[in-house]
Amino acid sequence: MDWNSPESQELRFEQLLGVVRVAEPFSLNDYGCGYGALLAHLRAKGLAVDYRGFDLSEAMVAHARDTFGPRFVTRQNELDPADYTVASGIFNVKLDASDEDWREYVVETLAAIARLSTQGFAFNMLTSYSDADKMRDDLYYGDPAFFFDHVKRRYARNVALLHDYGLYEFTIIARLDE
Repeated sequence: MDWNSPESQELRFEQLLGVVRVAEPFSLNDYGCGYGALLAHLRAKGLAVDYRGFDLSEAMVAHARDTFGPRFVTRQNELDPADYTVASGIFNVKLDASDEDWREYVVETLAAIARLSTQGFAFNMLTSYSDADKMRDDLYYGDPAFFFDHVKRRYARNVALLHDYGLYEFTIIARLDE
């Protein structure tokens, strides 16, 4: 994956898992699970979670299955709704898509994520507040205010925008059960 360090990946996971507000067992869909690093993180924390990972990459899912077992799928329709759905890094690489087209893709994907979530969902993306000289044309830098407003108006009364954890990205948490 294209994370700059294991520490930054762990920090991202902690931000995303802020959506989970229960001490008892919970179910979680990892939308864009890659090779299953979030499941390893959850296990290391000793959390009682019914986990399901989804990724479009057959190679990533094959590696995750080899490592963790059959909890991983390559088709979204194989996911059942879970208490929570999280998505880490899936909105960053737009390649040659226009910003407008990519934003529409993000909006459509958020609708799918919301449908798969009964209590809440969380996602992150690169921020439009990144240093201009470090921004790349193949990456998408979302406007945190736009996505906060979008999620607040369409999905949840209780939404948090986290943009204070030292990375050039933001995380949005939507709590659907409150």
